Amino acid sequence: MADVEGGATKLARELGGTDSTEKPGPLTAFALARRLVLTGQRVDMKNLAAELGVDRATLFRWVGNRDQLLVEILWSTAEPTWRHAVHRADGTNAARVVAAIDGFVRDVINAEFFVVLLRREPERTLRLLTTKAGEFQRRLCARIARLLTDEQETNGLTLPLPVRDMAYLLVRIAESFIYSDLIIGETPDAARAKAAVGVLLGVPQPGSS
Repeated sequence: MADVEGGATKLARELGGTDSTEKPGPLTAFALARRLVLTGQRVDMKNLAAELGVDRATLFRWVGNRDQLLVEILWSTAEPTWRHAVHRADGTNAARVVAAIDGFVRDVINAEFFVVLLRREPERTLRLLTTKAGEFQRRLCARIARLLTDEQETNGLTLPLPVRDMAYLLVRIAESFIYSDLIIGETPDAARAKAAVGVLLGVPQPGSS
């Protein structure tokens, strides 16, 4: 994870490769917490500290607070999901961008552990992933901006907005349909997200005139 800033937690620095250590510590805590999330269990900082054999102060010094830890865990699953979506995206130019976002949205919607987390902690999860309360949204915007820039430089992609603005708008569209059950009470729908992104980028959709 390259998006690490000076004020990041010790965990973020170790995940970014800027503060590595062979001793058990932040990465051990991260691995244990990540396993809990991926198996549909709740991360409790008191229980996590006890399992690691440290006090809560040490755990917080390692990984930050619970929200910071959850963001790192969720990003550790989202980032490779995005890379895989980009890798398998067909086409070039705007079509490739649409395909990548479509694949990413579908994979997120179908991630069982993520559905469980959203159901158990909807407000917290939504806040951490879609606002400045966490680094998640900023990181995802950066990844999409990178894809847009690559397509501009390689295949002449033209955009109606600057890359940074377009990336943010594409993320917001994806979020709208991933979290549509929490926002407006409708079933998450990757196909509608794909159609919306296609319209924005000028990619004709099947059945459109």
